[in-house]
Amino acid sequence: MILASSLFLITLIFIIWQPKGLQIGTTAIVGALVALALGVVSVNDIWVVTDIVWDATLAFIGIIILSMVLDEIGFFEWCAIKMAKLSKGNGHLMFVYALLLGAFVSALFANDGAALILTPILLAKMRILKLNVKTILAFLLAGGFISDSASLPFVFSNLTNIVTANYFDIGFATYLSTMFVPFVVSVVASIAILWLFLRKDIPSQIDISLLKDENEVLKSRTLFLFSWLFLALLIAGYFIGDHFNLPVSLFALGGGVLFLLIASYMKTVNAKEIIKNAPWQVVWFSIGLYIVVYGLKNAGLTDYLAVVLKDLATRGDTIAVVGTGFISAFLSAIMNNMPTIMIMDIALQDVGNDALAYANIIGCNLGPKMTPFGSLATLLWLHVLAQKGVKIGFWQYSKFGLLVTPPVLLVVLLSLSMGNIN
Repeated sequence: MILASSLFLITLIFIIWQPKGLQIGTTAIVGALVALALGVVSVNDIWVVTDIVWDATLAFIGIIILSMVLDEIGFFEWCAIKMAKLSKGNGHLMFVYALLLGAFVSALFANDGAALILTPILLAKMRILKLNVKTILAFLLAGGFISDSASLPFVFSNLTNIVTANYFDIGFATYLSTMFVPFVVSVVASIAILWLFLRKDIPSQIDISLLKDENEVLKSRTLFLFSWLFLALLIAGYFIGDHFNLPVSLFALGGGVLFLLIASYMKTVNAKEIIKNAPWQVVWFSIGLYIVVYGLKNAGLTDYLAVVLKDLATRGDTIAVVGTGFISAFLSAIMNNMPTIMIMDIALQDVGNDALAYANIIGCNLGPKMTPFGSLATLLWLHVLAQKGVKIGFWQYSKFGLLVTPPVLLVVLLSLSMGNIN
């Protein structure tokens, strides 16, 4: 346990620190190779981990490719400008609309897509609107939070969702029907609590006349209009795939590549540049870190957790759901939600309470917001902001996250426990 824990801790430190530009995927793969060399994991374990994460990883690649193409044609910038203009200059209304846009992007394009694509667009627009530093920071902190808290409704909305849905063989429609209410509650509670904490930094009026016409940012209006139809057909495809028990990645990756080919054929994007700039490091990060974490499973961590979770399951649904969700949340905040989701899934395997699998997802999606290294989306978000000249310190972020996350998490878990889960 000491060897496995030490290796995981060192790997995580280097992932967060990234000395001399060392990328997260490279660090995770090195950690996995060291784990293999030291006997913490076996070659067979690598195949087990790959079997668990391949669908989630390929789906993520497809969603990011689709997001990058839509970003290139002006889809998200159009949405951001439209959102701002709908507020009619009311700062508080713009705050709410910005979070609703963030929830929309996170739900359909995953939390990592929201962090990578939407964050720089919103930052650019806020600078155009000549908002002060405190206001910009308020919008950014809220946007970063909603990217994870709104990543609940679809299996593809978060890597953690896909991993757990596959592990427990949860269908696309079943997952959506169970998580829809917690998703709505999460979005509403997030907006309410974020506004409560940040309202003093939001101006009552914002001069939206500084923004350009939203249609000017579109590279192809035809492709933009087609993209809405394409998204609707893609979601329908997920339901069809669910009926035939097809992997999520077949539609996520297939849809992303197909839309890339269509946009390339219309000479709107450069397909080679999109493929080249896709975040491939996330692929190696997912596989590598999961292998390192599997060493903790081999060392007995999941056995300890299973004992606790089985005890919780005997204390009534509400206590079991809330308890499991908060365990997942605190583990995610300390050791990142990617390893936490797999450790908790393995520990929950023999508990026999379906609701706890969903509680685990909620905890792993919201809990990471308590620390800046809790989720990949937050790490990406901070990296994007740093590149744009906005630096948010560890304690500055953690103080905000620790205040906002627990109440939202509790309300969402209670909404799940009150649902009808069969």
